[in-house]
Amino acid sequence: MKELYEYREKILERLPVAVSEFCEECRSFADPLAEVEEGWNVHQIAFHVRGVNREVYGVRILRTLNENNPLFKNFDPDGWMAEHYDSNEDMEKIVGEFQAEMNDLCSVLLQVPHEAWSRMGTHESLGPDLTLQLWVERSLAHLEEHLAVLRNIKK
Repeated sequence: MKELYEYREKILERLPVAVSEFCEECRSFADPLAEVEEGWNVHQIAFHVRGVNREVYGVRILRTLNENNPLFKNFDPDGWMAEHYDSNEDMEKIVGEFQAEMNDLCSVLLQVPHEAWSRMGTHESLGPDLTLQLWVERSLAHLEEHLAVLRNIKK
């Protein structure tokens, strides 16, 4: 159990750092609307990451904490972007809101007792027994994936 607790502590240490690094990378681009990867620009990446946190991982984490076996629907990120993306939204607003929302989520997670990390939910296509830990891991992995994209652009 000690290793599991240490693993979770490392996730909770890394998550706010990754959030800060992602936001700083987004801010570092002189032209956030210039295409950087496969038709996407930095502004779209930031908008997408904030949106996925709001619509998917943040919600799933909080619902798993607060509900008994919540049911989660599929999420279509491309469809969501097509419907919601606003190229006129200020980049600083996007990353500022994302950072604040993630800091709030991290504060909640720091207070969660060890046994709560095993609380479960069900996903309509992935099935049952999906733990809080899984959603936190996926949230971090999604963030790290997009952080790596931004860093690779500069290489």
